[in-house]
Amino acid sequence: MLDDVLGWLRCPHCHGHLTRADGSLLCTSGHNFDIARQGYVALLHSGTPGSGGDTAAMVSARQAFLVAGHFAAIAATLAHAAAAATADAKRPGRRECMVDVGAGTGYYLAAALERVPGAVGMALDVSKHALRRAARAHPRIGAVGCDAWHRLPVADGAADVVLNVFAPRRGAELRRILRPDGRLLVVTPGPEHLTELTGPLALLSVDERKRERLEDNLGPYFSLDGESEHRGVMTLGRHDVAAVAAMGPTAWHAGQAAMAERIAGLPETMPVTRAVVLRVLRPRR
Repeated sequence: MLDDVLGWLRCPHCHGHLTRADGSLLCTSGHNFDIARQGYVALLHSGTPGSGGDTAAMVSARQAFLVAGHFAAIAATLAHAAAAATADAKRPGRRECMVDVGAGTGYYLAAALERVPGAVGMALDVSKHALRRAARAHPRIGAVGCDAWHRLPVADGAADVVLNVFAPRRGAELRRILRPDGRLLVVTPGPEHLTELTGPLALLSVDERKRERLEDNLGPYFSLDGESEHRGVMTLGRHDVAAVAAMGPTAWHAGQAAMAERIAGLPETMPVTRAVVLRVLRPRR
């Protein structure tokens, strides 16, 4: 719930503290933000469109694919790493805070919170469609609308753990909101991720310079604590394939009719590789 994370939220305009006043959040300078009836609040930077990010169709596809359990192994691996990170940073009398930047539906954050009883989570995303689901993904999640490319509406050093799963990231901001002894957990696709679908469906492939770009983005602010690759094979039916195609970046470019025709040409069920890299990083002093 928002009340669980309110003390760590900040106004996107003046960075002042926020308090709850009926159905709104109010900052010390008088900026007011309505709480949506679905339970999230949009703390958008000036000039950020209020309807950006993943569309309703993309979010619905992602929800269907995740609920089916195809990425459950990724969620379990991330949750285990989050639990280990919070154990290292425990402080008597203080609730641990996890912040998921680009949280989507809140699926991964909810899995992490299940492994750390008492911790609270902040799901940050720019899509209102994703936030509606994230606000209901776990009773200890507060869902907040913001743009990952701008200053985040989060206090300095608020997070014990920051999650970033298949999402945009700004190294300086992730470092700012993380405690000095906290950990950043980043999940990115490996070169073989969904490789059986990339050609037949004309999906966007993994950037060959992804590791280099990641190091350029995070290297000045974080040092690597550990890195591990996690692979598995999923058995996907055509409806699962349609969901994974519709939930990713290809959905912005592919026509529905053309994609449906490509999927119809695939076997009724097929093996598809799941391959991701988990990086555990610590803030540089």
